[in-house]
Amino acid sequence: MIPKITAVLVTGLFAGLGWAQIELNQASEIDLDGLKGVGPSLTRQVLNERQKGAFTDWADVMQRIKGIGPKKADSLSAQGLRVQGQLYTPSAPASAPATTTPKPQ
Repeated sequence: MIPKITAVLVTGLFAGLGWAQIELNQASEIDLDGLKGVGPSLTRQVLNERQKGAFTDWADVMQRIKGIGPKKADSLSAQGLRVQGQLYTPSAPASAPATTTPKPQ
């Protein structure tokens, strides 16, 4: 009985770690390297840019870090990465103005 309870608790602990939130402005090198899709080069870029100043939002991150675009930002956010506590939310593309074509008479 005790081994089963222990197994459930340990499984729950590891499942909870998978949903841990990581703040980009405070993340360590190990935190960043642990994210899928982030390697040593990208980690170095993030840490170097962060020394220049904190990231203000996801748009700031994507502007300053080569290799992080909307797709990568979405993936990192899904893994728990936050910027100023915020998830990445893609901005809605600007819709083109509606054009009307004259009806044939």
